[in-house]
Amino acid sequence: MSEELTTVQQEQTQQIASIEQTAMAVSGGNVWQDKNAFNQALRAAQMLSQSTLVPQNYQGKPQDCFIAVEMAARMNTSPIFIMQNLYVVKGKPSWAGQACMAMINACGKFRDVKHVYTGKKSTDDRGCYVTAVRISDGEVVNGTEITMQMAKNEGWTSNSKWKNMPEQMLGYRAASFFARMYCPEALMGLQTQEEVEDVQPRTQPTATELTATLKGERG
Repeated sequence: MSEELTTVQQEQTQQIASIEQTAMAVSGGNVWQDKNAFNQALRAAQMLSQSTLVPQNYQGKPQDCFIAVEMAARMNTSPIFIMQNLYVVKGKPSWAGQACMAMINACGKFRDVKHVYTGKKSTDDRGCYVTAVRISDGEVVNGTEITMQMAKNEGWTSNSKWKNMPEQMLGYRAASFFARMYCPEALMGLQTQEEVEDVQPRTQPTATELTATLKGERG
C-alpha cells in the first residue's frame, strides 16, 4: 500500500513539474498581447485546476489558476508560490504574511535579509524591523521599526492575532513595510493578509453625526 502511495505521489509531483514548465514558458510573452503566451497560460491553468496538489481554493477553478499563472509570469516565479501565498480577504487579493520575506529575498536586490527584534517581550516597546544589504552598493538598509505601541495606536490590535502571536505579527508587518519601501514592485501593489484584516471598515456617518459636525463648523 505504501509503495502504491509513493508511486501516486511521484506521479503527481512529476505532473506539477510538467505544469510548471509550461507555466514558466509564459514568462516570455505578455498573455494579454501574445496569443501563443495566452494559450500556454490557459493550458497551464486548466491542468493546475485539475490537480489535487494545488490549494483547495484553486481546484476546479481554471479562471483563478489563470490569474495565478499570469502573475507568476510577471514576477518570474512559480505559479505554485502564487497559489500558496495569495488569498482573498474581505474581497481583496492579499499576500500571506510570510510571502513578503520570500519576495524580498527573491527580488535579487538584497542579501543577508533578516528580522531584528528590539525591546522587551510582552511590552509596548517590543518591536521589529527588517534589515538587509543592498547588493548594488553594499549599503545596509533598514525598514521601518514596528512596535506594539504602534500597533495599538493604529488600531491593529483589534485583530486577535496581535494578542495571540505578537512576535509573528511584528515580523510580518516589518517585512511588508520593508518591501513596500525598498522593493514595491515585488508586492505588485497588493497588501498582506494581515494588513487587510487589521483595517477596520469605514462606516457612513449617521444623520446625527453629520448634524453635529455641521454645527461645529458653523459654531
